[in-house]
Order: sequence, then structure tokens, then C-alpha cells
Amino acid sequence: MLNLTLREVSIAFREGKISPTELCRKCLNRIKQNQHLNAYITVAEDLALKQAHEAETRLLRGNSKGPLDGIPFAVKDNFCTRNVKTTCASRMLKDYTPPYSATVVQKLFDQGAVLLGKTNMDEFAMGSGSTDGAFGPVRNPWSYASPYCERTGAVPDSDWVISGGSSGGSAAAVASLTSYLALGSDTGGSTRNPGALCGVVALKPTYGLLSRHGLIPLVNSFDVPAVVTRSASDAAIILGILQGLDTKDSTTVPAPASSTELPENFDVKNLCVGIPKEFHAPGLSEETAAEWSRLADMFEKGGARVEQVSLPHSRYAVACYHVLCCAEVASNMARFDGLQYGHRSEVDRSTDAMYATTRHEGFNDVVRGRILSGNYFLLKQNYEDYFVKAQKVRRLIADDFTRAFSSGVDVLLTPATLSDAARYADFTREDNRTRSAQEDVFTAPANMAGLPAVSVPTTLSRRGLPIGLQLIGPAFRDKKLLSVAQWIEQRVGFPSISDFEESDGPSSSYNIRFAGGHR
Repeated sequence: MLNLTLREVSIAFREGKISPTELCRKCLNRIKQNQHLNAYITVAEDLALKQAHEAETRLLRGNSKGPLDGIPFAVKDNFCTRNVKTTCASRMLKDYTPPYSATVVQKLFDQGAVLLGKTNMDEFAMGSGSTDGAFGPVRNPWSYASPYCERTGAVPDSDWVISGGSSGGSAAAVASLTSYLALGSDTGGSTRNPGALCGVVALKPTYGLLSRHGLIPLVNSFDVPAVVTRSASDAAIILGILQGLDTKDSTTVPAPASSTELPENFDVKNLCVGIPKEFHAPGLSEETAAEWSRLADMFEKGGARVEQVSLPHSRYAVACYHVLCCAEVASNMARFDGLQYGHRSEVDRSTDAMYATTRHEGFNDVVRGRILSGNYFLLKQNYEDYFVKAQKVRRLIADDFTRAFSSGVDVLLTPATLSDAARYADFTREDNRTRSAQEDVFTAPANMAGLPAVSVPTTLSRRGLPIGLQLIGPAFRDKKLLSVAQWIEQRVGFPSISDFEESDGPSSSYNIRFAGGHR
């Protein structure tokens, strides 16, 4: 039952094969069995069971709210959820409970979906491994699956691999079958990266298609609410429900809010697939490069036209992203001053001392470092050389995509990450800035241009870990992009983690807080 698609679960509800309450309990039990993954910061057990019971009552009366009625879901912990803690995986907000829900969360509630809990992440979404949050790192579920353990001789409790970031908890939650879908945020690749490493589908919609209201901002001009599911068709259903104009977010655009169905037999014969030559980046593993080539050949054999394209300015995307990200972080983090909400230092000798100590205690080194960098870039004497120049480079990056799509290319096929997931011990040898620069090289350009992009798992590496590739499309062609993703899915047959016998996980050493008081 936990392996079914959203549509299949909805049908099972209507046919009485399982009840929402029973399914909710299955998911909650599986979360407890997988506490070693540390995918959740808060599990809203009481709320979930209450919502599941309400959905069950509606379904028995024939008053279903829609295809998501009774479906369990999870939310990255930087989306506000009414009466459920929202921490951003930071000490600064460790006790913050919002009085309202983010628009995308509320839309899922309006459909009758059941909130299981809030997923773990890098602090304030600043990272690419989900290793830098205040509640500990997220472990990739594939660390405990037989392909990885048997092929590498790995000891699960010591040789586990990262989930990717910053939405690692959301990807791990969906991959480990604790949730049918999860919300993430994507600023420079924060959902596509963990989606590729955890073997699930991760969609970054076109900027403006989904409301950012209630998403605690990192970089306002890049941030996009994103969707993590087990299939492209499930992602399309969620996209159709969440998209549309929101008066609370002036950057949103009109779009019909309705369930989106993908064509079952999508034809790629009239499709032109672009292969950006600049994406043969330093550090790209041989396995990932070979899989990229294999998929390009698969498109060609399917009748698509495959062409090399040039995105000459994409090589500057990471440096450009760093400047613009830090500049907006410096602005956005200014609201956390210890006065209105969140952590407040006990230092009271002066207002300035309280501000400084609060921010030192509440933010980790990564967040403080980005704030300092952003303030430096925004200094009067530096503004033109850094911020303004980065904005100009961003336009050049966007123009490269425009030229590529104007030339007849329908979709770009690229790697999503340099390789499969790294061991935690290896990944943390580098600092956060270096890791992010390495991991965002393929994903950040799409954020620069505001384009839709999706990562799709395609195979297991020699180590038995997922490898995913990325598709990028023109703005507001999200449905077509997902249709292409589904075409890939139908041909690669990527396995579910449940297809393999999992090793016993370690006892949890993490303090996962059950909002209902249960452990």
C-alpha cells in the first residue's frame, strides 16, 4: 500500500480497501521505524490522526474533497504550518509556532491531505547535504538498502551517505515510503539535488507558478516551492493543485488550479533535446557522464532529435549565485533580531549587545558567514563591482536559455549532480561554501533564469546508490517537462527502495519531537 501512486491510493480509499486512518497509522509507524534517518524534525502525530479521521468520515459520506483527501504528506521545515512548529532547522526558531499556514500548505489542507510532520534540512536552507542543521544530519535511506551495503561492504551506522540538500528530509521521507509526497524549497538546486541522490522525482516549477507566501525566505528572487514525489504523474497532480495566482504573493501568475493528468503515451518523435556542452563540468563522475550519454541515446532511438547546445555563461552561475544569495540573505536575516519572535539572548546590557548575542547564539557559522559576505557585497564601495555585476551576469545566463529554446530546443537534458551520494565522512571534509559550489553547478542556472526543472532517477550506480538526471524546460512548460520525465520513467524502470531487503537501522540517537507528546 505504501508503494502506490496518489491516484491508486485515492481509488483504494473509495473502494474501501484501506481507510485514511489505517494508512496514516502505517506511515507514522514507518516514521518511527526509520528514525535513524533523521528525516523529520517534528512529527505531528495527533494532528495527522485527527485529519485522517476527518477524511475518513468525508469519504464514508461520499463528500471527498478531491484526489488528495486522506493522503499523508510532509513539509520542509521552512514552510509555515499553523499550530505546528516551524524551525528552519535553526536554534533561532527552535520554538516558533506560526499562527498561519503557507499558501501551498493550505491548498493541500483544502484538499483534505494529512500532515505527518516537518522535515529536516540545512539551517535556513543554506547547504547542499542536509548536514548543517541544528537537529543533526539527514541520512540517505539507500544507505540501508541491500545494493549499497552488499556492493560496498558498508556498515550502515558508520558508512552512511548524505541525502543531499537542503531539502534532504523531504527527499528521504518520500524515498523511505514514510510519506507519499513532500514539499521542499528550491533556491539553487535544494530539491533537485536530494531528489537525485535519494532516487525520487523532484520538481522545481517555473518561478511565480507557486506562491511563496509562508515560505520563510532565503533568496526572494530565486526561491521556489518545490514538489517531491515518487513519480512524474504524482508531481503533475500536486502541481495542478498548488499552482495559481495568490494575492499574498505579488510574484505569482494566473494558472488554473486543477488536477493535471499526463498523457500515458507521450511521443518524443517531434521533440528536440538539447545537450549543453558546458555541463561537462570538472568533477563529473564517469558513471554520471555515461548515464547522461545513455539517456541521450535513448531519446534518439525513441525518435527525438538530440542536439548539442551552448549556454556559455552558465559556467559563471555558481559565483553569480553566491553573490546574489548572500546579498539577499543579509537582508532577509535582518528580521531575526530577538525582538518579535524566535530566540532572544539573555544579554541585556544594551540593545546592540542583545542583537549581536542573539544572532551569534541563534545562527550557525554557515548563516553568519553568508550574512557577513552579503553585507560586504552590498557596501557602497563594493555594490557596483559585486551586486550589480552579478545581476548583469544573471541576465546573460537567462538570455542563453532563451536563445537555446528559441532555436527549436524543447527540453535540455543534463546531470543533476556530479556523482551519486557521498559518504557523510567524506562530504563534511569540505566547508559548506565549497560543497555548495560543487553540488549546485548543474542546478543553479535554472534558478537564475526562473525556469522549470525536474530531476528524475534513472539507474543505480556501481555502489548501489541512485543516479538522477535533470530536465530543464522553457518557462511555464512544466506539464510538458513532466511528460518527458514520465517518458523516461517508463523506459528506465527505476526501482523502489522497497524492492530490496533493508538492513536493520541503528537505534535513533536524535531527538525527534512528536508534537502530540508521543515517542
